[in-house]
Amino acid sequence: MNPSKELMGASTSLLVLSVLAREANYGYEIIRRINAEADGLFTWQEGTIYPILHKLEHEGKVRAQWQEADTGRRRKYYYITAQGRTALEAGTKEWTSIHGMLVKLGEAENG
Repeated sequence: MNPSKELMGASTSLLVLSVLAREANYGYEIIRRINAEADGLFTWQEGTIYPILHKLEHEGKVRAQWQEADTGRRRKYYYITAQGRTALEAGTKEWTSIHGMLVKLGEAENG
């Protein structure tokens, strides 16, 4: 089962913020972690992440910083900001509320 585009569109920013709340990271690694956690539910491609990161940066929810990796290659790392943490907390509460309502409605329908 693949989630609908609407459902994915509504959750992409929260997924990225969730990864960055654990630790700062660069685009490809963020994708890798999200895909690993999705466990086959969906797969993001590289082109998916950068518009989301740019939007979050523009909104002040993440900040970016170029850093040199162990390999000597420069990578743009993204860090969640206080505003991003607030948005993640609020968004998570919203998703939890909606999920709870769906479960209740499903139980009422099946019960």
